[in-house]
Amino acid sequence: MARSDAMNAPPPSPRFPLAWGTLVCFLATMLLAWPALGGAFLVNPNSDQYIAGYSFREFAARALRDGQGFPQWNPFQFGGMPYVAAMHGDIFYPTFLLRWLLPTDIAMTWGFVLHTFLAGVFTVGFLRAAGVRFQSATIGGVSYLLSGAVASYASPGHDGKLFVSALLPAALWALVRGMRDGRRGAWGLLALIVGLAMLSPHPQLLQYMLLTCGAYALFLARRPWSLASAPSTSTRDATPSRRVPRLALAFGAVALGAVMGAIQYLPVQEYVPWSPRAGGKGYDYATSFSFPLEETINMYLPQFSGILERYWGRNRIHFHSEYIGATVLVLALFAFGGGLVNRHRSHAWFWLGALMVSLLWAWGGHTPFYQLVYAVVPGSKFFRAPSTILYVSAFSCAVLAAFGAERVLAGKGTIRYVIGWGSFALLVGILATSGTLTNLAMSIHGDARGDLIEANARHVVAGAWRAAVAVLALLGLMIAVARGALKAPLAGWLLAAVVALDLWSVERDYWIFSARADLLYAEDDIIRFLKSQPEPARVIAIPLGDNMAPHDPFVLGDALMHHGIRGVLGYHGNELGRYQELYGKSEGFESIANPNFWALTNARFFYTNTPGLPFQGAKLAAGPVRNAAGTMTYLYELPGDHPAAWVAPLIVKLDDQTTKATVLNPLFDLKRVAIFDTASTIQSRPVNSPLPEPVAFGVAVTKYEAGAIDLTLEGPAPAGSALIVSENFYPGWSATVDGKPATIARADFTLIGVELPMGAKSVQLRFDSAPYHTGKLLTLLALGLALLWWIIGFALDRKAGTTADVFLAEGG
Repeated sequence: MARSDAMNAPPPSPRFPLAWGTLVCFLATMLLAWPALGGAFLVNPNSDQYIAGYSFREFAARALRDGQGFPQWNPFQFGGMPYVAAMHGDIFYPTFLLRWLLPTDIAMTWGFVLHTFLAGVFTVGFLRAAGVRFQSATIGGVSYLLSGAVASYASPGHDGKLFVSALLPAALWALVRGMRDGRRGAWGLLALIVGLAMLSPHPQLLQYMLLTCGAYALFLARRPWSLASAPSTSTRDATPSRRVPRLALAFGAVALGAVMGAIQYLPVQEYVPWSPRAGGKGYDYATSFSFPLEETINMYLPQFSGILERYWGRNRIHFHSEYIGATVLVLALFAFGGGLVNRHRSHAWFWLGALMVSLLWAWGGHTPFYQLVYAVVPGSKFFRAPSTILYVSAFSCAVLAAFGAERVLAGKGTIRYVIGWGSFALLVGILATSGTLTNLAMSIHGDARGDLIEANARHVVAGAWRAAVAVLALLGLMIAVARGALKAPLAGWLLAAVVALDLWSVERDYWIFSARADLLYAEDDIIRFLKSQPEPARVIAIPLGDNMAPHDPFVLGDALMHHGIRGVLGYHGNELGRYQELYGKSEGFESIANPNFWALTNARFFYTNTPGLPFQGAKLAAGPVRNAAGTMTYLYELPGDHPAAWVAPLIVKLDDQTTKATVLNPLFDLKRVAIFDTASTIQSRPVNSPLPEPVAFGVAVTKYEAGAIDLTLEGPAPAGSALIVSENFYPGWSATVDGKPATIARADFTLIGVELPMGAKSVQLRFDSAPYHTGKLLTLLALGLALLWWIIGFALDRKAGTTADVFLAEGG
């Protein structure tokens, strides 16, 4: 069935092939993204973006629009927390410019659309540089951008993962230009790409990207001439003597890119000891959300373990997709054959190795392999969800699919291959129809999820035959080209269309558009009541029953933050570790009913979804009101006086364990004693019995902004007293008392404490992070050096007469 090479000349490239490839990637992206053209908000009601991400980003966008710069302190969650150090998404990644110029929801939507598109464009560019012909490279780009590992990021709202996934092929493209072709400008661009990945900020996927790029650089250094496209003008200096210097340049570019992330990661480094993840959480945590072995079937048949709400597998939630594409798998396996001997053979074996290693990694705790990863790879103890490496698997398959497509378009298809894959596709359809695959699912998880598995059975059948149709369509094209019934140029476009439709038919379920943010997070009477309060107060928002809209961002998330309302809790996951201990997260939020906890956190109100509170003295303050998410909500005023700050007449020092037990003891009067950290320099006094009575005056808050609090004492401070402010202490807070610098330290386990001189009347608190300013300087310097390296390198390449094939042009 195979035709000779002479009878199957490769399809010619059009003029401006990268521009044509870009157009195809745009069209493929718009298969998913077209509702964005009408202003729809790309947010799944079950996603992190819906319950938290939007509020995080809108907070910073408002600060930028108001000319305040990037915020350093977030006062709206978990008693206050550093905004940069605790990480609140893509603070410094260039998508912040979109939010500066556009409404935040529109900007977030187009951030997803743009990076899905770029994932394809950069893949096309990399494949062209690696020697793949135009149409096959375009098929590779479509295969990656529409793969489950990339396209489904929109569903859980994982934009940081998408940013790094899109940058992976760009980094590999730069490596080809630098390692193989000796392009000086490529190193500056590689530094910029790595810097962007640092600022994504998703350290786990960044780690996977750097490991993949490192392995690929070694591959290029071993055989820099092995990429078939390398023209003699590009490889005349690709000799063994140049391998080590180029590896050194690659390492230098990565190091410079890492410095570009300093504005984000220097504050993070300071935060690590304060984080609840300090020291890691053990092997069980690190292997949580591993890729179950049986769900590998999803790479061909994504309906097997159930899509979205039909998921029945071992992981608790499953808002993403692992679908590689049935047609992509057919093409990827076809990459391995006799036609590769002179073109892509070693390259194909490299990406097969990357696929196998990334798949083993993704399986995580389900195989012994991850024990080695956990022991050897730095940072693994801080991460979880090893399945997130599957974007490397998807990219590897996309590269192999491009190689396979090249063989198809060269007429290399065989009857044996067509019969083999056709039989497999039909067999899967028969197994699904007969109930065999459903029975397999029952044997794995039937006891716990039997109802879901049964309900999913018809979707498995439909999915199996959908895959069979796609595979048979592709095999039909393969036969037609091999027999000369279809010319290669037309076949290339048809192959791209079949692959795109195959992937789109699954991934479209993961692009869920919602109403605009002003409707999703609309004000109601409870919110208006809270915003009208004259004194700063926090709200405990927590459900007390099941009668609630799924993933309600007001009760479970950070929608109140969007309205400038301070929450005792929220949705983040990296709040201050001591604050987590204070509210008893690991003990089932046991402190929530404790009146002393209310006093410590300035909690005046309780927002929930059920009528009546089990707290004596609580009274309904507003509601019931059905909020924008659809939940009937109630706001109660908690009993007692819980001011934003108070003066304690006595200062003592105790260890953390004793302090926590003391301040949470309902019999202890917080206003009589300020308990400071033993490491503080504040002068304490011996404890005498009885304890002094609380002072007779209060503290008025005259200014309360993010990182800026002004307070006025309504009476003169007694000697030896301290001001306690219901805001988490963290390095960077400073205090002045009556205009003079004052000593500030951690008090009452996690709050701000200020030593007061006798007669003090006013206190000003400001938050300003020294690591942030140092990091900002380093980031700007590294950015400038990387740009300079790129520009000078580009000029030197131009001077050397290689302008026809510089990095921003394409290879091959």
